[in-house]
Amino acid sequence: MTEPIISELRDRIKIIYFNRPESYNSFDYESIRLLSQILLYTANDENIMGVVITGKGRAFCAGGDLKWIYNSGMKYGSAFYRLASIYHQCINEIRKMPKPVISAINGLAAGGGFSISLACDFRVMEKSAILRQAYTSNGLSIDGGGTYTLPRIVGLARALEIASFDMPINADKALEWGLVTEVVEDGTSLDRAISMLNEIMKRPLSSFSSIKRLMNESFNTPFETQLENERYALSLCADHPDGKEGIEAFIEKRKPHFNKGL
Repeated sequence: MTEPIISELRDRIKIIYFNRPESYNSFDYESIRLLSQILLYTANDENIMGVVITGKGRAFCAGGDLKWIYNSGMKYGSAFYRLASIYHQCINEIRKMPKPVISAINGLAAGGGFSISLACDFRVMEKSAILRQAYTSNGLSIDGGGTYTLPRIVGLARALEIASFDMPINADKALEWGLVTEVVEDGTSLDRAISMLNEIMKRPLSSFSSIKRLMNESFNTPFETQLENERYALSLCADHPDGKEGIEAFIEKRKPHFNKGL
């Protein structure tokens, strides 16, 4: 039996694939449970320095599998409640991941797949790919943190427009609205995501992790508290081997060598 989520390690980069191409990589309970396990393992593996999430076949991820909901034997609401409990663990793992996470959007990203892409730190989208909110067209409400991330990326008015009209968003529009970091030729999103991670990995992972956490927390933190959090994080980074290396390399006018212990 083919696993619905598969992964590989390539030069310290974990590549995670949605692997149900026959259903546009929609996820059922087993799929999302496997994804949660892989993300949890990845977050705690010091040998992994970056993550790419992408899809096999023509789609990135079409979101929750409505056929699974229909055939679950539960009330629809109960089935979604159960599915979302694990799905939201995945979103939290992506948001808290102390390493960069990039979605390589190789095709349709809809519903929960759209929300997963928004949870990632960066998004590389292929020219023919499509983003679609999808929930409201099926009489549903957005989950996966989409109501949190979407208005913060595009603003409240644009987010409500996307939710209300559920129009397909092509790559050019996605780039214009800030929904994606970069648009690339078809078939190249994975390679570009890996290239971006290799560029980030030239710099200290400790700095990236600290800044990502601070930025994510900033939306719910009073300004004075945020300043204290920044001061504390700066002190920790300065005492980290990478911080010491960066300071000493600057003084000695040489190129720093980061992530030695990883």
